[in-house]
Amino acid sequence: MKFSLPSLPIEFEFVNAPTEWRVENETELLLCAGAKTDWFVDPSSDYKSDNAPAALFKTRDEYFLLSARVQVDFASMFDAGVLQIRVRNDAWGKLCFEYSPDKQPMVVSVVTRGVSDDCNSVPIENNMVYLRAARIRKAFAFHYSLDSMYWNLVRHFSLGDVDELRVGLSAQSPTGAGCAVTFSEIVYTKKRLGDLRSGE
Repeated sequence: MKFSLPSLPIEFEFVNAPTEWRVENETELLLCAGAKTDWFVDPSSDYKSDNAPAALFKTRDEYFLLSARVQVDFASMFDAGVLQIRVRNDAWGKLCFEYSPDKQPMVVSVVTRGVSDDCNSVPIENNMVYLRAARIRKAFAFHYSLDSMYWNLVRHFSLGDVDELRVGLSAQSPTGAGCAVTFSEIVYTKKRLGDLRSGE
């Protein structure tokens, strides 16, 4: 299924169907993940999941910034709203606003090159944060912000050679019965990121 937002000249296509979704106020996307949905390849077990709903679009831009205000109705451990970068089924990255085992919202990043490399970053004191993904030719960067003005670096990484990739928005509920995420202030710009650590 394909759709677009009036505020963005982009055509999204779902990878895995959400249990519910809708465009609100022409600029917001509500995305609901079903039970036991995730994107993760555990490096220490046979666990592998690629069934979380994602609204992705294709891009060949060598430089871009994708950002959104992410609000999550947290209920269960690892519920999350996510920005995703997907090169292949075995090469992808996700920046998550996720519910920790301590019932604390956190910024978490996962980079998968065959298996997943999972890293907790920083706790957040409410259920909303701004997330941003950037491409800088062969590299990518993840940032978070509390106000969409000052951006904090989470991760700088590569997924190898990249021609066309898909990027976008996702929701997950790996241990729970489902999770609702509202993405707003969604912005995609063909712009080169400045200094990684400058807060731009």
